[in-house]
Amino acid sequence: MTVSYSGHQIPLAAVQVTELADGVFVGCTVNHSVTDGTSFWHFFNTFAAAAKSGGAKKITKSPDFTRDTVFNSESVLPVPAGGPAVTFDVDAPLRERVFHFSREAIQKLKQRANGNGNGIPDFAEVIGKQLWRSVTRARKLDPSKTSTFRMAVNCRHRLEPRMDPFYFGNAIQSIPTVATAADIVSRDLRFCAELLHQNVVAHDDATVRRGIQDWEEKAPRLFPLGNFDGAMITMGSSPRFPMYDNDFGWGRPLAIRSGKANKFDGKISAFPGREGNG
Repeated sequence: MTVSYSGHQIPLAAVQVTELADGVFVGCTVNHSVTDGTSFWHFFNTFAAAAKSGGAKKITKSPDFTRDTVFNSESVLPVPAGGPAVTFDVDAPLRERVFHFSREAIQKLKQRANGNGNGIPDFAEVIGKQLWRSVTRARKLDPSKTSTFRMAVNCRHRLEPRMDPFYFGNAIQSIPTVATAADIVSRDLRFCAELLHQNVVAHDDATVRRGIQDWEEKAPRLFPLGNFDGAMITMGSSPRFPMYDNDFGWGRPLAIRSGKANKFDGKISAFPGREGNG
């Protein structure tokens, strides 16, 4: 498995088309240090529109390639000889399950999570707290064990002044939320939902800038991925991404799936439903 650093020697993006008797698979991979999910889906959907029109269609949502942002750091990142290594076991057996949540199921979870009326958690928070509780229970952790739930958030609209929504690059940060296994499993669903919601809401301009400053002033490091203490969960992707808004000329996609990259024990990928109803 490659890491972002490998982009010094191999392409930053690659596309593979596999034609079957009754369908077509379009596979795409990009270097995550260059682009985040928001930029990737902007590129992919624009690519589809251009392919469908034979290149004749004008780009309606032009990317913003401005580099004058707080994310454009001048700090020097120390890299070990030979380059950095993957921080989780890529040879470990991978078992994956796909769960579908209907709109009705999500609404019920929202109602249960919003029992005190203080704000309506979004899809990621609702599903996140449900999976955090279910996975923690399945792991049978010691009640005193601390579990960490990480969510990637888009910082474009959190900064002041705001970044262009079509800024092309990587403008995300990871938000950690912690709780004991006992609290996660024994308390009602509102408990986890409120923890996640409070952290997301609190991640404002000052928090984004403080995170960057801390990274620059303390030894800059590569962000590690994995489940290092057996109690971690990481949610990537987003149900807000317009994954089904692309058409290469064959109609809308039937399904979207992610590959093996960056998958480990406790990794969750949140995708929107095809019809927008789950």
